[in-house]
Amino acid sequence: MPQKRRSQSWTELKQAGNECFKTGQYGDAVTLYSQAIKELEKSGKKSPEDLSILYSNRAASYLKDGNCGECVKDCNMSLELVPFGIKSLLRRAAAYEALERYRPAYVDYKTALQVDCNIAAANDGTNRMTRVLTEVDGPAWREKLPPIPAVPLAVREKLAQQAAAGRAQANHTCTRQTHTPAPSEQDVRKGQALREEGNALVKKGEHKKAIDKYSQSLTHNPAEVSTYTNRALCYLSVKQYRDAVRDCDEALTMDSSNVKALYRRAQAHRELKDVKSCVDDLNRLLIVEPKNTAALKLLQEVQKKK
Repeated sequence: MPQKRRSQSWTELKQAGNECFKTGQYGDAVTLYSQAIKELEKSGKKSPEDLSILYSNRAASYLKDGNCGECVKDCNMSLELVPFGIKSLLRRAAAYEALERYRPAYVDYKTALQVDCNIAAANDGTNRMTRVLTEVDGPAWREKLPPIPAVPLAVREKLAQQAAAGRAQANHTCTRQTHTPAPSEQDVRKGQALREEGNALVKKGEHKKAIDKYSQSLTHNPAEVSTYTNRALCYLSVKQYRDAVRDCDEALTMDSSNVKALYRRAQAHRELKDVKSCVDDLNRLLIVEPKNTAALKLLQEVQKKK
């Protein structure tokens, strides 16, 4: 008799979901997180923190897959379980922004800043929403906002400690929780020199060699956004589209409104037939630069083929 396959625990399903997310298999990640939620609920263990994380992770998968409505629903569930969770607030804000629901997006970004005023994604998001709402509602735009909840001091202190651990990675996705020491001046200079060599190779059309130079540059200075966006351009040229997406993801964790990263990721998503993600990236870009002709043209092309 064949042995019955052992059912996976919720922690194993969660880990499998995390791995799928890392490799861009967002639909599979959603399925695995859903199974993990069911297993955790069946176990009878009262663990609101664990359940909140699972909903937040599934929300991130929905967001990446362009399903912003489901992302909002999961973030709502996550925040009911653990109020004022930074990742859920940022992911819901990003989903609202993509849905052009700018007022609740502003509220979520501002709420996150109450917990930790140094979160780059929340500061960038607040600035973007301020510009958009000023254009839409005029000088009195603040009067039309929903109430911004006050975060209790005890909650701020607790969550600020958690947020500080992943501050650089807090941009509405399942991001890496790594801490890299700041590069030395010598490393910065070496990285810059290698990046310039890569730029020179790009001008000659030698994109594969340029990729090597940019990769070397990043070993010296992994905090330079332009190196990632430049290498992403090269990956696009040699049709390594998933690598281009990963480089743009890295750039956007450091600068959530980087126009080059958004546009090049949109181009890569188009080639990967991921229309939803392509449109989402272009819409985010057009919030930052409403008159960006290249983005407008690409958006029209993609929408015609839908």
